[in-house]
Amino acid sequence: MTFPRTRPRRLRRSETLRSMVRETRLSRDDLILPLFVVEGSGVREPVVSMPGVFRHSVDQLVLECKETRDLGIPSVILFGIPTAKDARGSGADAADGITQRAVEAVKREVSDLCVITDVCLCEYTDHGHCGIVQDEEVLNDPSVARLAETALSHARAGADIVAPSDMMDGRVAAIRTILDENGFEQVAILSYAAKFASAFYGPFRDAAESTPAFGDRRAYQMDPPNGREALREMRLDLEEGADALMVKPALPYLDILAAAAREFDVPLAAYHVSGEYSMIHAAAERGWIDGPRAMHEATIAIKRAGADWILTYAAKDLARDLSA
Repeated sequence: MTFPRTRPRRLRRSETLRSMVRETRLSRDDLILPLFVVEGSGVREPVVSMPGVFRHSVDQLVLECKETRDLGIPSVILFGIPTAKDARGSGADAADGITQRAVEAVKREVSDLCVITDVCLCEYTDHGHCGIVQDEEVLNDPSVARLAETALSHARAGADIVAPSDMMDGRVAAIRTILDENGFEQVAILSYAAKFASAFYGPFRDAAESTPAFGDRRAYQMDPPNGREALREMRLDLEEGADALMVKPALPYLDILAAAAREFDVPLAAYHVSGEYSMIHAAAERGWIDGPRAMHEATIAIKRAGADWILTYAAKDLARDLSA
């Protein structure tokens, strides 16, 4: 049938009708809040390039996690920022490291919150790269060993899920092996399986103090033009033991996310990264766009493309709107 018998606008006439035929719905259960944790006490330091985002000391992090839980958000992902850094990222797997203490505190005080930990070395190394460096080259296999040790230390601290974000070859298998050998078969792995060498990470690197001291990360993160390679990376990580897969960033790679949703029958995460988040805020501050509407629209697009979990700094604001 054609116009005038067919009029799609009939089902758009009111909010009630629009709600009745809505194909994609965002839930608080879809959201994961990224949080930065630093040394000290009573610290709640704003990240200038990320409006509404803070670096928290452990005591303040616990309060933030309680509020997150009370808003109905089921999970957080923690990024530890140590005071002391060195070439091998010694603080990454330290039993009394900043991430380990944060996990222990959150699981003690907010036990029903799912705690995910970012597993990488870039926040802990003095050179800012995601692995062990020799002659300005990031070495894969020594880095994998350090990442596995780091994941184990997070599991010992009480993490529910470990999330390797480094993009070293073989790290998922190494992490699965070391976890299983030490009695942590129940700890899941969320792999940053398709993490692209993106221009959208700048504000995060400010927050995490992880800008590389030399070069960049294009020798190990994915080349943005490559789609088939992304699916190959995801398939390899599943074969190595990943329980869930992530695409990062989200909006520039919705095609990858949609292809992964067709290809793989596992939970898929997408990271609405710092640059995506901050651009919306910057435009809203200038009055160019409606910030809350734009943030919700961006998140819905990620959900529509196939994400089961959405990591977003806007999780609390979104949850408040969704609970209204």
